[in-house]
Amino acid sequence: MLTRFSVFLLLCFVITPAWVQAEQQPNILFILTDQWRAQSIGYAGNEQVKTPNIDELARGSVNFKNAVSGCPVCCPFRATFMTGQRPLTHGVFLNDVQLPAKSVTIAEVMDKAGYETGFIGKWHLDGRGRTAFTPPERRQGFEFWRALECTHNYNNSFYYADSPERRTWEGYDAFAQTRVARQFIRNQSKAGQPFLLVMSYGSPHNPYHTAPPEYQSMYEPEKIKLRPNVPKDQQAAAKKELAGYYAHCSALDDCVGDLLATLKETGVDDNTIIVFTSDHGDMLHSHGQIRKQKPWDESLRVPMLFRLNGAEHAKGRTLDTPINSEDLMPTLLGLCELKIPASVEGLDFSGYLRGGENPSDGATVITCPAPFGEWQRSRGGKEYRGLRTTRYTYVRDLKGPWLLYDNHADPFQQRNLCNDPGVAQVQAELEALLNKKLAAQNDQFLPGSKYIAKFSHKVDPKTGTVPYTN
Repeated sequence: MLTRFSVFLLLCFVITPAWVQAEQQPNILFILTDQWRAQSIGYAGNEQVKTPNIDELARGSVNFKNAVSGCPVCCPFRATFMTGQRPLTHGVFLNDVQLPAKSVTIAEVMDKAGYETGFIGKWHLDGRGRTAFTPPERRQGFEFWRALECTHNYNNSFYYADSPERRTWEGYDAFAQTRVARQFIRNQSKAGQPFLLVMSYGSPHNPYHTAPPEYQSMYEPEKIKLRPNVPKDQQAAAKKELAGYYAHCSALDDCVGDLLATLKETGVDDNTIIVFTSDHGDMLHSHGQIRKQKPWDESLRVPMLFRLNGAEHAKGRTLDTPINSEDLMPTLLGLCELKIPASVEGLDFSGYLRGGENPSDGATVITCPAPFGEWQRSRGGKEYRGLRTTRYTYVRDLKGPWLLYDNHADPFQQRNLCNDPGVAQVQAELEALLNKKLAAQNDQFLPGSKYIAKFSHKVDPKTGTVPYTN
């Protein structure tokens, strides 16, 4: 016979929403920056840039020190993070093309699992003009929306909410976006519903000298120390740009500090998984190059911190295994114990993060399917495929082997060992592994024009770039 108390418990279970029934389902705060390279942050050993809040976050996080953006440019990373698929699967290997509506995204999976999904900041996945309104049916599963396709005018920045009315962020947009993110966290903590919040900042992407004055005053160009792979004739420009770049970094560091404080004040800190990363790096004149898309570490490597929840909360350690963009979605779903869709191609590192086996063989693929924009052919851009391992970078272009670096012996990648007889066996092993991985991914490594035609992208024939409107 049922007692009154047991009947009460049964009724509570029947009428309680599924997201309440789930015991302490973890929240996810995904902090995404734009063009923040792995080498320009305090916890990575850079004593010049001031990032105390992120450094504190790192002390309690799992740090993937060899994390890479497999196709290191804006839209390809974002599409890959959202879907767990590689660029030649979802088709977003250029900027300013649309992620297909049929894609199964992390927000859609988590929304169905009872999560409140929110996106704030730079979207860059709709492909209909950088200032166009993105209606709800094209938001790939995100319900709360305060976003714009793309802008880097940080002090006169726009966004949309639920209507086509264009709104303006007050002041430096990262600060205003952070205030909205903090309120979102407060609201969700009161509601008790688990959340996925992507806080997508536009900086420290150029223009470099537009951070608030109090942050610009923290850095003097003449005191900036450069990486030794910056050519002498570009050092003055590099110092000036790095001073502004670091100013943006420090401004974002304060934003991260505010987000962390809000998690604590709302009591959800211990049950929130935090990821801090970037969509790609920035050459900043290393090897005489600028911006992204290139296969060198300044462009390729990104910061990647996972601060876990539950028993592993605030337990910091460093891992040297490479992790790639397509691995983010399955890893986050794994950490939340949600089913990973069959469409996902990335590796699930959740077990490894919790102390289990490493799902990786120690190597991950890096690609440029079709060069464009700042990496267009007139500027030396070309297709490539390569590997980033715990020790080596190996890259091949359409003509054959191109780059080989021993990143342990040569951390600034100043000596290209490609076709050096002294490392012939190493190169042969890397070549065989690359071929094996490309075959498994069904990547034939064709000229970029073949993939552009396959996905019907309309590009400027001179630059390889998809035209866009502001």
